[in-house]
Amino acid sequence: MSQPFAKLPAWADYGLLPLINLVVAFLVAGLVVLLVGESPIDAAILMVKGAFGSGDGVGYTLYYATNFIFTGLCVAIAFHCGLFNIGGEGQAYIGGLGAALVGLSLGDVLPWWLAFPLAIAASAIAGALWALIPAWLQAKRGSHVVITTIMFNFIAASIMVSIVVNFLRPANVQAPETRVFGEGGQLPGLGWLLNGIGLDMRSAPLNISFLLALLAAFLVWVLIWRTKLGYEIRTMGFSPKAARYAGIGEMRIIIIAMLISGALAGMMALNPVMGAQHRLQLDFVAGAGFVGIAVALMGRSHPFGIVLAAILFGMLYQGGAEIAFDMPNISRDMIVIIQGLVILFAGALEHMFRPTLQRIFHAFGPKATPIQPNAAAPGRQ
Repeated sequence: MSQPFAKLPAWADYGLLPLINLVVAFLVAGLVVLLVGESPIDAAILMVKGAFGSGDGVGYTLYYATNFIFTGLCVAIAFHCGLFNIGGEGQAYIGGLGAALVGLSLGDVLPWWLAFPLAIAASAIAGALWALIPAWLQAKRGSHVVITTIMFNFIAASIMVSIVVNFLRPANVQAPETRVFGEGGQLPGLGWLLNGIGLDMRSAPLNISFLLALLAAFLVWVLIWRTKLGYEIRTMGFSPKAARYAGIGEMRIIIIAMLISGALAGMMALNPVMGAQHRLQLDFVAGAGFVGIAVALMGRSHPFGIVLAAILFGMLYQGGAEIAFDMPNISRDMIVIIQGLVILFAGALEHMFRPTLQRIFHAFGPKATPIQPNAAAPGRQ
């Protein structure tokens, strides 16, 4: 008969277990680096230095992390409702169209601090509406949300190409992109923030949408753990039968959760479209929707963990570029392999070491006092 597993304490479940997965991922990645004839230690030092060793390095790391915070929160909201929204890519594409329309129409008229709230609303509404159809199909028709959302990624990409090329591209421009937004459609950078801590950021595209991402993470925490709606979402994700027994409308919660999820993915577009490129270009999402799945898994679907995991993946993107530049034997494809290993161990294999940890905590944890079979019952002689 197998022994029961001990429940892991919160610090081990949310801290120690992801740390073990991360260490194993980097050890395996180190073997890959060693096989191509480079030093894993030198590669690790170069990666950390490239990501955090300068103002521009930190700026690029946090710029990438901003995208991953939004998409990680998008996936986490759906996770809490028992849904698997892998349509963040498409929802971000459509959100980019919403942000671009604001930048194009109001960038020359309004200052950024008035255009920015309108762009937030436009991108969030566009992303939410793109998630509404898969949500309705899941709630009303039973169509699996994984299938519908991934199909909608391709549809969104095609719609974006068609609109940009046929309607938004200037007549004298060959590249499939819009014109540059006016000053009101360009988000201010956060160089002043890094300069305040002694880091000189010159060319990194870190912008105010990073602060919006942190605010979104806080608001998601409030929603999920401090509101009635969040309780209903978590109940639906934990046990749909219990939710129905408690009178929670399944269709209503599924649609609301997917709308919030799609809105968060749509707001991700603000960072590259208005904060970095200052125009709408094709493929601005650059896989951030799929990275958000690994970020949500590694962050245990908790906003604080998602922020930390997003910064880690931002470090992999920025530090990986430095490695590919300074170590000729490590190509960009090798960096993708290293990133894939982290995703593999942090996401798909996140529970690989859980049984071992549970056995350890069961073996060394406090033992329950056994009940004596011949002991007299209370109140009896």
